[in-house]
Amino acid sequence: MGSKQIVAVLQIGGEFKTDEDGQMSYSGGEAHAMHVKSGWTFKTFKHEISSTLNNLKLDAYVFKYFLPRNNKTLISISNDKDLKRMVEFHAESETTYIYVMKKTDNRVKTSAVVPAAPADPGVIATTPDGSKRQKICASWENAITGAGQVFEGPKEFRDALHKYAIAHRFHYRFVKNDSSRVTVECTAEGCSWRLHASKSPAKKDFMIKKVFGSHTCESETVKSHRLASQKWVASVIKEKLRDSPNYRPRDIANDLQREYGLSLNYSQAWRGKSIAQRELYNTHEEACNQLPWFCQRIVETNPGSVATVEALEDSKFRFFVAFQASIQGFVNGCRPLLFLDVISVKPNKHWKLLAATSVDGEGDMFPVALSVVDDESKENWHWFLKQLKASLPVSGELTFISNGKSGLWDEVSLIFPDSYHGYHVNYFVEEFKAQLDDSWSEEIKDTMVEHVKKAMYSCKVDEFNQSIELIKVESDKLAEWLLETKPERWSDAFFKGSRLGQYTCSVSETILQWIPGRYELSVVQLVDTIRCNLMEMMYTRREYSNAWTEVLTPSTNQKIQEEMNKALTHSVVCSTGDDGNSNVFEVCDGSVNVVNIDTWDCTCRKWHVSGIPCSHAAAVFERTEHNPLDFCAKYFTAECYRLTYAMSINPIPDIVVPAPSADPAQGTAILYPSPILTRRQVGRPKEKPSDPRIAIKRAVRCSRCKAYGHNKATCKVPIAA
Repeated sequence: MGSKQIVAVLQIGGEFKTDEDGQMSYSGGEAHAMHVKSGWTFKTFKHEISSTLNNLKLDAYVFKYFLPRNNKTLISISNDKDLKRMVEFHAESETTYIYVMKKTDNRVKTSAVVPAAPADPGVIATTPDGSKRQKICASWENAITGAGQVFEGPKEFRDALHKYAIAHRFHYRFVKNDSSRVTVECTAEGCSWRLHASKSPAKKDFMIKKVFGSHTCESETVKSHRLASQKWVASVIKEKLRDSPNYRPRDIANDLQREYGLSLNYSQAWRGKSIAQRELYNTHEEACNQLPWFCQRIVETNPGSVATVEALEDSKFRFFVAFQASIQGFVNGCRPLLFLDVISVKPNKHWKLLAATSVDGEGDMFPVALSVVDDESKENWHWFLKQLKASLPVSGELTFISNGKSGLWDEVSLIFPDSYHGYHVNYFVEEFKAQLDDSWSEEIKDTMVEHVKKAMYSCKVDEFNQSIELIKVESDKLAEWLLETKPERWSDAFFKGSRLGQYTCSVSETILQWIPGRYELSVVQLVDTIRCNLMEMMYTRREYSNAWTEVLTPSTNQKIQEEMNKALTHSVVCSTGDDGNSNVFEVCDGSVNVVNIDTWDCTCRKWHVSGIPCSHAAAVFERTEHNPLDFCAKYFTAECYRLTYAMSINPIPDIVVPAPSADPAQGTAILYPSPILTRRQVGRPKEKPSDPRIAIKRAVRCSRCKAYGHNKATCKVPIAA
C-alpha cells in the first residue's frame, strides 16, 4: 500500500474568535499550501513547514489542528505519533488546516483550525473537554446505578464510586468507611446526594442499600486533591508508562487534564509515576535478583526444603516454598488431608498466596506449602500442584478440599490421579445461600441452611435423602441444584476421601493475622514473616504437647468421653457374624446398629467418617472391657502430634545483604537482595511499626501445675487442701 498524503493549508499570524456555542473561528494572517505524507517523521514535517514559510525558524512555534466536525478544541502535533494520527484522521478530507502558533510562557497565543470533514467514528480526541474524556467517562457514568447494585467487596465499590465521581465531576466525603459499610455524601453546599452501601448478610456481597437525592453540582473541571489519588494516577498511566518509560510528570498532568478533566500539579503526577514504576518493575527485579538468592538461603539453612522461583513475561513471577519441617510433619503426623486456599495479601494486593494446608491431631491448621503468584488462575494452580507433588516424598491417596474454582477439579485429578477431592464446607454453604429465593423469610432461609448442613454431615444415604426431601418440600429447583453439584463431593454419605471429621481450615485468617497491615512488604519479607510465625507456632505447640500424659490429644479425649456418655443409654447384644466372628455386636439406641470391632466399623458409619469410635462402638467397648483409646485413628494420638512438630524451621539470619557487586574472577555481576527504599512521606512520620521478623519467645509455664500456656496468676487448677 502507498503512503497516504493530505493537502494542508498552513495558517500563521491570525487570531481566533469564540462564539457563544464554543465554536472557534480563525481570521487574519497568512495562508500557505503544502502536502503532508503519512510516512513523514515529525522532524521532516517541521522542515517542510519551515521551507514553505520561507525558512522560518520554528523553535518558538507549536502546531495545532482540529478534528473533523470539532471546531471547539485544538489538537497538538508534537511527535511522530501525533503527526500520523492527524493524517489518518483527515485522510478523507479535501483540505486540512494546520495552525502555526507562537509560544509565550509555555502558553499558546494563536492557533489553527481544520475545515469540517466526515468524522472518523474510531477517533478519540485528546482535549480538555473533547470527545476522549467524554468516551472514557461515558462508561463510568453508570458505574453506580442505584440501590440493589452488588459489588464483590468494599474495594470494588470504592473503585466504582471513584469513577462515578470523575464522570459526574463532583467531590465526595466518607461519613462511614470500613470493611462492612460505607456511607458517602457530596461535599458541595446544598447538594443532598448521599449513598449507603454495606455487606449483604445472606450472600456476603457488598450492596448499595440506599441512595438519597441527586446531583446538581457538576463542574467542568474537578480539582485533583481529592479524586486523583496517587494509586489512581498510577493505575491510569501504568500501561502508557510501560510503553514509554520516559513519560514525564508534566506530560502526565497534561494528559490527565485533557482526558479526565483533572488538574494535577507536578508533585502529584511525580508520585503517581513513582508508584506505577514500582508496581511495574520492582516485583520483576525482585524475582530476578532477590528471590533466587532467598531460595538458596532457604535450602542452605533448612536442608531438605523445596524453594523455587519462575520468572514469567510481563514482569510476573511464581514463587514456591515448602520447608522440610512442614513436609516431614505432614508425612509423619498429619492425616492425609490438604486444604487448597487462595489468600489475598493486604496491602500487597497485586499478589496472591496459594496454600496447601493440613491439620494436626488437635484439628489446628498446619501449613505444608505456599506459593506467591500474581493471580489465582488455572495455570498457577497447575504449577503449584506440580511443585507440591515433587516436594512430597510419597503422594499416596491424598484427600484435597477446595472451592473447586479456577479449574481445580480438573487440575487436582490430573496431578494427583489417585486422590480424592471435595468441597470446602463453608464455601459450599455460601454457594447454597446464593441459590435461596430472595422472597423467602429469614426463618425459612435458616431452616433450609440447616437442612443442607444435615445432608452434608449425614453418614448414611437414607439420612441424606431425608434432608433432600425436606428441601424439596420448599423448592424442587433447589433440591435439583444440590443433586447436580455431585453430592459425592460434599456429603459424608457419598464422599470416598478421608476427612476424618475435619471440614474447615482457618489458614487464611491465621496468615492474614501474621502479615502486618500497615505497610507493604516485599515477597522476601512477606515469606520470611510467615516463616517466623511458623517457626514460633511449631516451637510453642511442641512445648505444649510435651506436657501431655494421655495417649490421645486433649480434644480427642474429650470427644471420646462424649461418646462414652452417650453409650450409657445403649443396649448391647453379642452376635456371631456370618464368618463365625464373635466380635460383632448389635447395639440398640432406638434403632439397631451393627458394630464390628475387628474391622473398626459400625453401620451408622460415624466411626469410619470421623476416625473416632462412635457411641455404639463405645457401648461395645464398655461391655467387652476394651480400651476405646486403642480404636482411634493414629492421627489423633499424642505420639503423632509430637511427630508433626518434631522438626524445627531454622532462622535465616541474613535476609538483607549488601547491594549488587561484581565478581572480578568471572567478570560477571553477582546479584544480592538489597533493602527496598521508599521515598519519605510528607508530614509527620508515623510511629515506626515493629519488625515483621519475629524472634522465638520462651513458652510460658505455670509454676503451680507445670502446664504451658499460662502462669501462676491465671492458673485455673484448684489449690490442693
